Order: sequence, then C-alpha cells, then structure tokens
Amino acid sequence: MSRAILVAATFIGCLSLSMVSAAEPIRYLRFQKGETIAYGQLEGDQVCQLDGDLFGEWSRTQIMHSLNEIKILIPCQPTQVFAMAGNYRSHLSDGAIPEKFRIPQPFTKNVSCLAAHGEAIVIPPDASVVHYEAEMVIVIGKKCSKVSAEDALDYVLGVTAGNDVSERVWQNDKDVKDVQWWRAKGADTFGPVGPYILSGVDYGQLRLRLVLNGETRQDEKTDHLIHNVPDTVSFMSQYVTLQPGDLIFTGTPGKTKIITAGDTVEVHLNDMVLSNPVK
Repeated sequence: MSRAILVAATFIGCLSLSMVSAAEPIRYLRFQKGETIAYGQLEGDQVCQLDGDLFGEWSRTQIMHSLNEIKILIPCQPTQVFAMAGNYRSHLSDGAIPEKFRIPQPFTKNVSCLAAHGEAIVIPPDASVVHYEAEMVIVIGKKCSKVSAEDALDYVLGVTAGNDVSERVWQNDKDVKDVQWWRAKGADTFGPVGPYILSGVDYGQLRLRLVLNGETRQDEKTDHLIHNVPDTVSFMSQYVTLQPGDLIFTGTPGKTKIITAGDTVEVHLNDMVLSNPVK
C-alpha cells in the first residue's frame, strides 16, 4: 500500500471514529399501535418504526408515529431479571463497604414483576411497608457467557430506568421475613422499567434521581456505583449465561422511603423519565 493511500485510510478511519464518538445517543423503545407491536427509535416526539428484532437483524422503515398515538410497552422481553444488592456506598448503613459487598451481590426478580411506563404499581393488600428504589437498569444485547470486564460492554445494548420496588417487612423483619425475596422484590408490578433503552452513552456518567409527588428523594451519579456496568456484567456472566433482552437492576443510592396509594413515583435517568402511579 502506498504511503498516500495509507494516510488517506488512516484519516478516514479516524474520521469514522470521531463521527461515532460524536454521535447522538440512540433511544429504542417497544410500543403498540392498534394490533401492531414493534420496536422503534425515539426521535424527539416521533418514533421511527423498526422492522425485525432489535436483538437480532433489523432495519429502519419509513413508518413514523407520534408519541401520543402509541402505547409504550416494557422496553424488551427478558427471560431473566436480576438486581444488585448494596451497590452504592450511600445505600449501605454507615457508608462503609462490608466484605460481602466487595464482590457483586446479584439476586433474581420475577419476570412477571415488570411494569411499563405509566402503569400502576399495585401494593398487595397484606403489604405494610413498601419502598421505592430508583435504579439504572442494564439491557443485555446479545448472548453473554464468561466475558471479561474489558469486553463486557460489547454485550450491552444500553440502559433504562427502573424502580426496584421493595416490601421491607417481607424482606428484612427478623421475626417474619421470608426465606427468599421472591415477593418482597418480585411481586407483580414491583419492577417498573422504561420508557426506552438509552444507548451510545457513558453508563458511568448518568444522573439518577427519584422524584416522589414532585419532590426529589434520591439524587446521585452512576459513577458512584461500587461495581460498574462492565464489572457487573462480567462477574455475572461467569456463572449465568445472560440472554438478549435480559435486565440487570444495578442498585439504588441513598436512603429509600415508603410509597402509598395515590403517590406518583418518577425515576429520572438523565433526561429519561419513568413515571408510575401507586395504587
């Protein structure tokens, strides 16, 4: 290859990289309009419908929808839902990191706990102390097994906002707590996520907030995670094969408080807002 061609190729390669790095974030959502259920790309208040599978082969179409014309669904259809315990120093009792939290501590949530943007969080009649937990949620993009932390982001499609709703008596009360968190964390509607998947951003530099009835109750940057996105995905993939569309709630910052019927809970992840009424 001549020097001139080599220089030109290098310039084009660098230009391509700069264009990628300067690209705007991509926002994917899953929606329904009439009988049609599809994935789309959110562009302002318009949605470009995609043809195919967001986690496989897909292409853009010429079909556009206004946001007010569609129903926003749970942003993907996971086969597994995980969540991280104790993953912000500010959420731990005294701010110190106990030995057990020096490695990631994931647990499972029931897939049936998921709820879409706008759907109600329904408190079971025998629940007594139900808390919000604002979280960034990882969306796995392709089959992931035994990957390194250096390669882990290649398996992440993006992130979304989530609320790891938790019944504290079932979870923690020493006299009556369940053996597992199957209902404390996994009851129906205890896992709102959405409204879209945010891709092409630095997942360690996002602002996470919880707003309850218009008042900010949690506010922290995701660079405060004890175990960041690549470390979490890598660790989990050593033991469990993660599938396309699987979700990992990454933990909640600060202290959490009770929610009751009539409340409106919002999780803000940068400019993404997941809003759910409580019933």
